[in-house]
Amino acid sequence: MTVAIDQSMAIRHRRAWSSRVLAVSEPWLYASPAVILLSAILLVPLAIGISYAFRDIQLLDPMSGGYVGLSHFSEIWNDANFWNALRNTLQWTVVSVILQFVFGLILALMLNRPFPGRAVVQALVFLPWAVPAFLSGLNWAWLFNPVVGPIPHWMVALGLASTPENILSDPSHALWGPIIAIVWWGIPFFAITLLAALQSIPKDIYEAAEIDGAGPLQRFASITVPFLAPTIAITLLLRAVWISNSADLIVVMTKGGPADSTQIVASYIFTQAFQRLDFGYASAIAVVLLVILLVYSALLIFVRQKLIKAG
Repeated sequence: MTVAIDQSMAIRHRRAWSSRVLAVSEPWLYASPAVILLSAILLVPLAIGISYAFRDIQLLDPMSGGYVGLSHFSEIWNDANFWNALRNTLQWTVVSVILQFVFGLILALMLNRPFPGRAVVQALVFLPWAVPAFLSGLNWAWLFNPVVGPIPHWMVALGLASTPENILSDPSHALWGPIIAIVWWGIPFFAITLLAALQSIPKDIYEAAEIDGAGPLQRFASITVPFLAPTIAITLLLRAVWISNSADLIVVMTKGGPADSTQIVASYIFTQAFQRLDFGYASAIAVVLLVILLVYSALLIFVRQKLIKAG
């Protein structure tokens, strides 16, 4: 009798343990197809790309492919072209993100107010975001061309230039061409996200503040900015990462020239990989850029969490 009871308790224990295991693993079983797919698409190429950073991978050299350790990173440390590209990346990212954010916030505040034809204006404002970056770069390169484009002639008419010249051919101003193009292309991203955040703010808070005598600037500083702070942090994070990795406009408009004045790290990776065909060195530069962006993302996420807790 005692043996039968012990066996019954053991069976119940195994069933309870199996039920707990199934309850814990069931969500993972449902998510496993997506996890496997993402791993195959993202993690496997990432691991292969990182491994290339420690190997000599040159497509024109059939004897390449050996392990070189940290020699690529040592070469990067002494590569003046890389540090020039890093400085350009900093200017390219900071200026572009700030201008996109400022103009996007202004548009979001304007579109948050009802007025006749607002739906049409919203469609026109969001239109640049639908244009492929490659096509946008071609259009802006044409606009800056003094032979067929109007912008150089407008600058002369406004007294900003003495003769119609292509700023893309001037090393001291060439980077501003792609910056203007990416600002025009990226403003709708901030406008869309900030407008959605503005529309989620309860209207009665503004009404109560207005009754208490708060002016428009006071309401903006004490209500709008705190409510928008988490959204601003995440949009700045995403847009900065995207822009710093965005080489298509640079490649289309200037190819990094003249004299590497518009070369950023992302376009420098493209140059090393697809012009010099040195995939090992290009992968090492990509790993350095990845580490920089990870540090930046971690810092901004930390700041965002602090803002959420403070709110």
